[in-house]
Amino acid sequence: MSNPKTGLVVSAHPGDFVWRAGGAIALHAKKGYRVKIVCLALGERGESQFAWKQPGMTLEKVKAGRKDEAERAAAALGAEIEFFDAGDYPLRLTEAHMDRLIDIYRELNPSFVLTHSLEDPYNVDHPAAAAYAQEARIVAQAMGHKPQAEYSYNAPPVFLFEPHQPEMCNFKPQVILNIDEVWDIKRKTFEILAAQKHLWAYYERVALQRGMQGGRNSGKAMTYGEAYQRLFPMALEELA
Repeated sequence: MSNPKTGLVVSAHPGDFVWRAGGAIALHAKKGYRVKIVCLALGERGESQFAWKQPGMTLEKVKAGRKDEAERAAAALGAEIEFFDAGDYPLRLTEAHMDRLIDIYRELNPSFVLTHSLEDPYNVDHPAAAAYAQEARIVAQAMGHKPQAEYSYNAPPVFLFEPHQPEMCNFKPQVILNIDEVWDIKRKTFEILAAQKHLWAYYERVALQRGMQGGRNSGKAMTYGEAYQRLFPMALEELA
């Protein structure tokens, strides 16, 4: 584990880190972690349905609005955020973007990484973001990458957050995080994302469903939860 403890979230678009990982972000921030969100795109094309319905809307206006929403959402959750503005639909990272993401891994030395599922037939930006996160994690380990750089880095565990339609994405929930103590924070953050009002109630239902499942599987009372899939096996000292 890093000291101070840190967490990295690699999100394709602004809404993704709120709907799918807002509870984990707020919970770890509350526990004193430094949590950094890397938002690869501003969601100006595929994640801004309501914004585009307004008369006289332009691409730059939509991007400015989504950036403002994402900044306020990250602050509400207790995290910092960095934007790559790599475009969405399609998401395309440049060599400079990838180089920066690798540097972030080394600078932050995160205790964990949260990112998208490896498959999503409905939104190819999501598995692309996961692939970028995975590649940067690997390259950051390579001593030959910027060999003169001074850093302390251990490749972190990676958790994939729940996609919109998990049954279509080969997503298997292996960890259900209890987010009861920060649910109010996450739910209020929904309201910052005015461009996606149609998802507010949906993701509240998802949290309730995962909370019910988490309580049943753990034997501990839980109302709200978030589901994650581990990308790599984890070493344990004992089973509990």
